[in-house]
Amino acid sequence: MILYVNACVRAESRTNRLAKALLDKLGAYEEVRLTDLVMKPLNEESLGYREAQIEKQNYNDSIFDLSKQFAEADLIVVSAPYWDGQFPAVLKTYIENIYAIGIVTKYSEDGRPQGLCKAKKLYYVTTAGGEYDPRFSYDYIEYLVKNVFGIQETELICAEYLDIEGNDAEEIVSKAISNLDERY
Repeated sequence: MILYVNACVRAESRTNRLAKALLDKLGAYEEVRLTDLVMKPLNEESLGYREAQIEKQNYNDSIFDLSKQFAEADLIVVSAPYWDGQFPAVLKTYIENIYAIGIVTKYSEDGRPQGLCKAKKLYYVTTAGGEYDPRFSYDYIEYLVKNVFGIQETELICAEYLDIEGNDAEEIVSKAISNLDERY
C-alpha cells in the first residue's frame, strides 16, 4: 500500500499538485489529509493515556490507528509546503501522534531506536516561494525515518523560487512535474 501523508493546507496547493503528479506515476494510494483529522499535539493527559496503552500492549486502541497505517505502508509520500523555514505544524503533530513504541519503532537494550516500519522508501515533496533550505524540514524527516522508523531510502522532490518577482510559478511547477515524467 502506498500512503500519501498530505500536510498541504490550501485547496489549490502547488505542493499537493506536485505530489499528485508523483503519485500518478507510483500507482493507487491511500491518502491521509492531515488538515481533515481531529488531531492535537500530545499533552499530559493524552501522553499518559498513550503510554498506558503501550505498557499494556493494547495496540488495538484507536489512538494507534495512524501509527499502524504508517508502519504497514510499503511506500510513503509526504507532501508539505515550506513555510517560515519549516513544514506546517500539522505535520509535526502527525509525527508526534504516530510515534508509538512497539508499532513504528522499538528501543534496543542499549537505548537505540530500531525501526519497525515496512516502507522501503519515503518521498518528501515540497515547494517554496523562495530558496529552499532542507535543514528544518526534509533533513529532519530524513533523519527520523531512517534512524528511528527504519525506512532506509528517502528522496526529496522540490520546486523552489515560486514567489520571486519575475518568476513564473506555473512554469516552475510544470517543469518539476516534467522532471517526474522523465524519471519515473
